Amino acid sequence: MCAVRKSLRFAFTHIPKDHLLMYFGESGYVVVRRKHNTGNHQSARRKMAVDKSNDRVRQMFASIAGKYDRMNHLLSMNVDKYWRWRTVRRVAPRGNAPILDVCTGTGDLAFAYWKASNGTAPIVAADFCREMLDVGREKKKQICVDGELTFVEADTQQLPFEDNRFQIVSVAFGLRNVADTDQGLREMARVCAPGGNVAILEFSMPSWQPFKAIYGWYFRRVLPRIGQWLARNDESAYSYLPESVGEFPYGEALAERIRQAGLQDVKRYPMTFGIATLYVGTKPA
Repeated sequence: MCAVRKSLRFAFTHIPKDHLLMYFGESGYVVVRRKHNTGNHQSARRKMAVDKSNDRVRQMFASIAGKYDRMNHLLSMNVDKYWRWRTVRRVAPRGNAPILDVCTGTGDLAFAYWKASNGTAPIVAADFCREMLDVGREKKKQICVDGELTFVEADTQQLPFEDNRFQIVSVAFGLRNVADTDQGLREMARVCAPGGNVAILEFSMPSWQPFKAIYGWYFRRVLPRIGQWLARNDESAYSYLPESVGEFPYGEALAERIRQAGLQDVKRYPMTFGIATLYVGTKPA
C-alpha cells in the first residue's frame, strides 16, 4: 500500500490541482482529466490502433533494455515473478526435451524454466530485439547457468526452427507486441511437439468491482507516468503498455484465437484478481 500511495502522489504532482476532475465513468473506471479541456478529452476517446510494427517495437524496447528488469519488478511490486513461478508450475517441464520461450526479452521466463528443469532441458530464448538479448546474456553469466540456455535473435512471426521440436513453447507479456498475433500463434503451434503445450502469460483486465475501477485508473494513468519518470525515457515506451493491453484480446476472445492456431483443450488461469491470465493450449498428438 505504501508503494501505491507514493505512485499516486507522484502522478498527482504532475497535474495542477485546480485542473483535476475525478469521477466514475460509465465503464466503471475512474476517469481523471483536466478541466476546460473538453475538446482534447473527446478526441482522446477516439483511439487509434496501436503501432506494433516490427521497427517501432524493436526500437522502443532497445531504448529501455538496460532498465527493463528493474522497472518491471518495481512497477508490478515483484508480482511478475510470482506469475512466472505459477506458469512454470502449471506448465511444468517433462524430461529433457527442449523448451522455447519467444518474445523472451531479457529471459526471465526462460531462466524460470531452466531452474524448473534443474538444467536438464535445453532452453532456447528467442527475441528480435538484440539489446534485450544482450542484457539476457549478461544475466546468464551472473547467474552462472550450468545447463544449456541459448539466446537467439528471431522474430516470432518467422521462427527459425523445424516443426514439432519443443515440448513447451512459452511467452510472457510479449504476444501482444507481435505485429500479427495470429501468425505468431501459428508459428508457436508449428514448432511445438505433438502432445506438447503452448503457454501464454499475458495481461488481462479484472472484472471485480471496485478493484476493476481502481486498477484501470492506475494502469492507464499512473503507471505510465512512473515508468517514464524512473526510466528517464520518452513517453512512448510506457504509454505503449496500457495502449497495447487495452487493444489486445483477453479471456475467451484470446482463447478462441489460440484454438484457431491449431491448439486444443485451451484453458485459462486468471491470476491476482485477473490482472494477468495464463492460457494453455495443447498441440494434437
